[in-house]
Amino acid sequence: MVIPRHDWTLAEVEALFARPFMELVFEAASVHRHYFNPNEVQKSQLLSVKTGGCAENCGYCSQSASFKTGLKAEKLMEPTAVIAEAMAAKAGGASRFCMGAAWRELKDRDTPKLAAMISGVKALGLETCATLGMLNADQARQLKEAGLDYYNHNLDTGPEYYDQVVTTRSYQDRLDTLQHVRDAGMNTCCGGIVGMGESRRDRAGLLHALATLPVHPDSLPVNALVPVGGTPLGERILQEGEIHPIEFVRTVAVARLVCPRSIVRLSAGREGMSAEMQALCFLAGANSIFVGGKLLTTPNPEEDHDAALFRMLDLQPMPLKDSISA
Repeated sequence: MVIPRHDWTLAEVEALFARPFMELVFEAASVHRHYFNPNEVQKSQLLSVKTGGCAENCGYCSQSASFKTGLKAEKLMEPTAVIAEAMAAKAGGASRFCMGAAWRELKDRDTPKLAAMISGVKALGLETCATLGMLNADQARQLKEAGLDYYNHNLDTGPEYYDQVVTTRSYQDRLDTLQHVRDAGMNTCCGGIVGMGESRRDRAGLLHALATLPVHPDSLPVNALVPVGGTPLGERILQEGEIHPIEFVRTVAVARLVCPRSIVRLSAGREGMSAEMQALCFLAGANSIFVGGKLLTTPNPEEDHDAALFRMLDLQPMPLKDSISA
């Protein structure tokens, strides 16, 4: 039995990355099977409930007001429209519905409308998740009371590379929000993005930071950067090339080993991944995906494409009760 640890050293995580690929994936697959059914993958759907105009300067993001990406800022959606989207997501097989807003932090004036969205989605029998920027303790409690199950707040990258990604909020700001979420009794959804020009040590630094949190993330998204023209990191990667598929699979495998009970989500970037690459990711411990043709503002595989992938790999959607208890 693999007992989750919170005392990983950065050197130990780097050593996992350096292991022979076949051995690494085999060990990650073995750990995965101890905690999860390897043939089940959770389906979540993500909706942008407030798009564009964000005050943050995250160097990868099309929604930042700091960059000219051609994306038009929009107002916060009405709860009835969001609930209708959630109904469609449930009909398409999603068990978790995530709502994302392009904000630096949640404003108190928007909390009532968000609470109506959350309670309405919850009433459909779906897990609820939101990503709304930074929260204070009182806001976290209000979201919990509205029925929010998960709050997403990614660390993005390792602490040493962080200032190459964003300078408008600190690493500690992110850790503080996660603490407010935990204190309110909500589950955390926290991961990062790889393929932003960082080193393997930076990827190890991200996973080390996640593995040494007081509680491991309940959901751990591993995103592959989708380079967006007009963003600093997007322009860089369009010139230098994206992360190698095998290195991405290594990252998934190490995430499974250091956070063995977390649901590891294969998140942004799947549109550009082959079926074979996704199969390796599932073998290495990924057991969640976003479904639907759009992921906030970036493309995502369509429903029929994912249905074909599930048939090809003999995968089944993870039952709701299992994803809650994990």
